[in-house]
Amino acid sequence: MNKAAELTEEQRDGGTVIRLSGNLAIACLHDLPARLDAVQGPINAVDVSQVDHIDTIGAWTVHSAAKRLNAPITGANEDAKRLIEAVGTLDEPFSLRPDKVSPLTRVVGQIGDAVISAGTTLMGLLGFFGASLVAAWGLIRHPSRFRVNAVVQRFEVVGVSALGIIGLMSFLIGIVIAQQGSVQLRQFGMEMLTINLVGRLTFRELGVLMTAIMVAGRSGSAFAAQLGTMKLTEEIDAMRTIGVSPMEALVMPRTLAVVVMMPLLGFYASIVAVIGGGFLCAVALDIPPITFVQRLREVVPITDLWVGLIKAPVFGIIIALSGCYQGMQVKANAEEVGLRTTAAVVQAIFLVIVIDAFFAVFFTWVGWN
Repeated sequence: MNKAAELTEEQRDGGTVIRLSGNLAIACLHDLPARLDAVQGPINAVDVSQVDHIDTIGAWTVHSAAKRLNAPITGANEDAKRLIEAVGTLDEPFSLRPDKVSPLTRVVGQIGDAVISAGTTLMGLLGFFGASLVAAWGLIRHPSRFRVNAVVQRFEVVGVSALGIIGLMSFLIGIVIAQQGSVQLRQFGMEMLTINLVGRLTFRELGVLMTAIMVAGRSGSAFAAQLGTMKLTEEIDAMRTIGVSPMEALVMPRTLAVVVMMPLLGFYASIVAVIGGGFLCAVALDIPPITFVQRLREVVPITDLWVGLIKAPVFGIIIALSGCYQGMQVKANAEEVGLRTTAAVVQAIFLVIVIDAFFAVFFTWVGWN
């Protein structure tokens, strides 16, 4: 291993071949780089078949000489060949400054990248939804694998723990709707229609929609962070190793909990928002609570309640699948956890609003105005 590097020139088939031998480690190179620099072409090949050991510096020396002499490197074993190829990739020219790109080209490129990313994410979500259906069917066929304790624990995290913040948010939203609506309706002397505005808007749209946004921020981000951390620490791989399906053990309890709790939270948010609107009407518009309730019963059709309750489970599926999908996509490093958590929240809120727009058109089309 300590034999010094040697260089000999041989005549083969009418051409000159440089034969390197001995140890091409940095401690044994001695004057070999200078001797290689003194070699003049033409050279048919650089033969390293008799090299005992080679390190990165030796590989760089051989690569530099072969490149300068425009000669192939022959006789290298697998390790030497891999090392020489690796150092050869570092010899590629690079620019200290990126090439100038016109603003139009850059914008079009960014739009294209965004479209491709959105399409890839959509296809991934659809595939993840299919995997969730398969896992649900597996639990239906084998009820003993269903984790009741995990679902109940998710009920508490998703639902009970969120009652305070959702109630406060809904109460304030009810006050804001009533206050802003009454200001505009006062111009026409129709402050009484504020009750119509509060009742229909909260039961039909804002109650469930704001609840979905809040649950996406609380639970969707938590799902992505939890599963992402488990992915980094290889807990999910360990579960697969012992024969436990991560879809059944981790995704399904979270999805079921959100689907079940969303209608309850949405109805709760709507009631609290109506209470907030009634409070503002009593304080600012001198509308007694009994009058507010009677008017509410007259103007709010039962279909508004059904609209909110039908949309809530769909929003719950979107939130749970977005959070779990992004969490399962985490890889490489801890920074990915933060990026995927942010993506889960943004993705869930965006899809909820898109689906809500479709629901608005659909329910109008079926006559639930």
